[in-house]
Amino acid sequence: MKRCSHPEHPHCTVWVMPGESACAHGHAQPVVQEQGPDVNLLIPAAGPIVAGATPLQRPHLHVSGFDPRAAGGRQVLKLELRGMPAGCAPQVSMLASSRLRLDSGERHGFARTGRGEWLPVFLEFSSRGLEHGQYRIELELHSRPEDALAPARVWIATLLILAPRLDASLHDIHQTFLATHKNVRVSADDASIARVKAGFCGGSVDIDVSARNAGIAHLDLDAAGGKIDLGFSSIAWDEDLIEIDQPLRQPQIHPAPARHPCPASTACLVFEAPERVRHLRLFALDECVLGRFEHGAPEADLLLAHHGQAEPAGPCVEGLTRRISARHALIRRGRDGYEIEDVSRYGLLLDGAWPGKHLPVPLRPGMRIELTASIPGVAVLEVAAVLPNGVILRRLDAGMAHEAFYLLDPERDPETLRGTARGAHASGMPLLFHRDGGFWQRDPAGGEATPLAPASAAERLAGWQRGPQFALRAYPELQGGTAAPSFAPARRALAQPA
Repeated sequence: MKRCSHPEHPHCTVWVMPGESACAHGHAQPVVQEQGPDVNLLIPAAGPIVAGATPLQRPHLHVSGFDPRAAGGRQVLKLELRGMPAGCAPQVSMLASSRLRLDSGERHGFARTGRGEWLPVFLEFSSRGLEHGQYRIELELHSRPEDALAPARVWIATLLILAPRLDASLHDIHQTFLATHKNVRVSADDASIARVKAGFCGGSVDIDVSARNAGIAHLDLDAAGGKIDLGFSSIAWDEDLIEIDQPLRQPQIHPAPARHPCPASTACLVFEAPERVRHLRLFALDECVLGRFEHGAPEADLLLAHHGQAEPAGPCVEGLTRRISARHALIRRGRDGYEIEDVSRYGLLLDGAWPGKHLPVPLRPGMRIELTASIPGVAVLEVAAVLPNGVILRRLDAGMAHEAFYLLDPERDPETLRGTARGAHASGMPLLFHRDGGFWQRDPAGGEATPLAPASAAERLAGWQRGPQFALRAYPELQGGTAAPSFAPARRALAQPA
């Protein structure tokens, strides 16, 4: 928006809306061809006045709900995903990081409805105890297509949030925000007259009108039969999503294999011995949920139960196991590596200290994880190794002789295997990875990869039955015990875990 620019009326002070051919006094306006980044100068903010606006087709986030008057308090940002291309996945994951205290965690996800709309995501944060000023919220959106061969797409965006002084007045906050976000300011001082005629402009216009010292400000909203939306309760704006290029996949020196002969995202290797049966539970999930062991319909992926010390030793699904929440903690790969987040009712201890709820903490080798914080010793885990493509957890309590856990990134076969082999061997575990929908074992000496799948009857007769049994579920004992005949030996003998 600009003042009247008719060359024969240089003293005309009437404001002209974008797209208007003449000002309110009838002065014709010259046509200016604008190019480059200055074509769209309209930044939605507080009090948007929309006159027949067309929906934006570019990928962007509509941010609303921000109120800078809540200095030092809790706030909720509403993020709406708009303008995404039709080829993106039906679920888009989002990573958020900021110096602001994001109470809702770092990892979020957008889900698409049946009508093609995206459900909003809410970011809760607090600026209590932080210095006033602007703070960034870094966002990273990932779209992973259902086809494993299709390339993933990544968008990034940065939100700037103003944390005003605790003693700032409402006038100071508005003036600070208007100076940075408003694109139209009309003021009439000392008996001057300012007129604004808002017609169809094809976008959003934010107007700040003030009249002082006998000034007159005239605002004429002409929607031309359309619709005008007025909003004053909170500040809202659109943030463009910038797509970044992904590195090309490394060319394979061998032909692309077919689908895994035994696809699975969870599995188990059952090591049977005369004195004990031990389970190496495998997970290839974007996010692994740790929770209480239940026979019915568990809500978690990695199920934990308290193991008693007295004979007969073994898991007890009652008693202290009830102190483990159905969804107790989350383990996932974050921006800086693998991390764990407490989402439970009873809390957890990391190296003896409670990290706080919904605060992701990076995992490191040797870290001690205790569930729960209220009663120690219910279930105790140790990070045995942090690999380039996964995490190995082992129990430090009485369940050590019963199970261990191998958490892998789905569809990730690391190109450099030295660090993976070293970490896996140090923990006494076989070298595993997940690719083409199933689990694989790699020979650390020759690098040969072998798919893990149940053996055939001929292979069992040939003597391959001495290896560990392979089950397509992480907890095969929930289907009738580890000695069930449906569990065939794996195709390749694996080393007995220490």
